Amino acid sequence: MARKTADEWFAAYGESHQHPHNELIHWICVPVIFFCALGFTWVIPVPAALADVAPWFTWTLVAIGGVTGFYLRLSAPLSAGLLFFMSLCYAGLVFIDFFSPWPVANVCAVAFVLAWVGQFVGHRIEGKKPSFFQDLIFLLIGPAWLMSFVYRRLGQRY
Repeated sequence: MARKTADEWFAAYGESHQHPHNELIHWICVPVIFFCALGFTWVIPVPAALADVAPWFTWTLVAIGGVTGFYLRLSAPLSAGLLFFMSLCYAGLVFIDFFSPWPVANVCAVAFVLAWVGQFVGHRIEGKKPSFFQDLIFLLIGPAWLMSFVYRRLGQRY
């Protein structure tokens, strides 16, 4: 079975993201959900033996590596943009971890639920089910789809 290209994934994803209000909601909620997913990996305990050897280690780094590998197979330029975005997410998690009065898990749990409510409101407006009901890969396609718009706006190929 042949792999889908980025454009094929984006065309399929875009079918249920035509309404301008749904698109706007996605521009807000997709990055928040992605950030929160990384935040959930942030709070996975690191075994003491590993923490002693690599005190900088978090499971978020493993998640970023895996997701970057997926995006590399889709498009190297998109992967670079998304790695930059994930780096900003990582910096945000560091900030929350060090400076927020609330734990990362709590911040991410609240934001995650609110963002998913937003997503479902957007799809209600659209009148179509979210793409991930067809294929869970669409959960990773959403951020890349948004990044493709950024690239096009900047006149860059993806």
